[in-house]
Amino acid sequence: MSAVGTLFGGRLPPDDPAPLYLRLQERIRGAIQSGDLKPLDALPGERDIAEAFGVSRVTVRKALGGLVEGGMLRQRQGSGTFVAPSPHKVEQPLSRLTSFSEDMRLRGLEPTVEWLGRETSLASPQEAMRLQLSPSERVSRLRRLRLAGGVPMAIELATLPLRYLPDAMLEASGLQPVRALQRLSAANLAAEDAALLGVATGAAALAIERVSFLASGQPVEYTQSWYRGDAYDFVAELLLRRDA
Repeated sequence: MSAVGTLFGGRLPPDDPAPLYLRLQERIRGAIQSGDLKPLDALPGERDIAEAFGVSRVTVRKALGGLVEGGMLRQRQGSGTFVAPSPHKVEQPLSRLTSFSEDMRLRGLEPTVEWLGRETSLASPQEAMRLQLSPSERVSRLRRLRLAGGVPMAIELATLPLRYLPDAMLEASGLQPVRALQRLSAANLAAEDAALLGVATGAAALAIERVSFLASGQPVEYTQSWYRGDAYDFVAELLLRRDA
């Protein structure tokens, strides 16, 4: 067996009904997750992979393309395909109300955002409850992929009453939140979200619900976020209460 075949576990079994490119993707993903391929390692060329698995270069190209779109691989023109770098491990305190961008800049990382969708509609029952809205009130939903240093870190869905300006302009409009309530829970990422974050389907994530309030006590923003579990630690400081 060739070195390439050994790296990826040999030829694909002929009795597996899944498409060839998906089976090849799983082999490559497995080599990355097991550590056989490490961050920034170069993958063998398309021709070598095709020969090792007995598939066409079109199949190889399709398999690699899916992993590039999911953030697990990077491609450089003229240089080949590489394993994406590991995300920076971030510790975020739970005792301060800060934005993602502020947190990343404090750690020397450049925050960026990719818009995944924007829409307006009537508030759902859950949104109406969290934001204290009437059933007839409309909301704006902003779905974004948050990155730090070019690495996907979190998916965020922010919901605001339509009567307010978009959250990026809240502070300039005198509507800056002054406190928030957060709920954290464990979650496993569905295929679409996992691909956006560059991790395997079902990977562990931190799911956070946050309701932010104005100084008047009015809820102004309801945010649902999914942070990749290999990139985030949330830290809380506990003070000992001493009874008099």
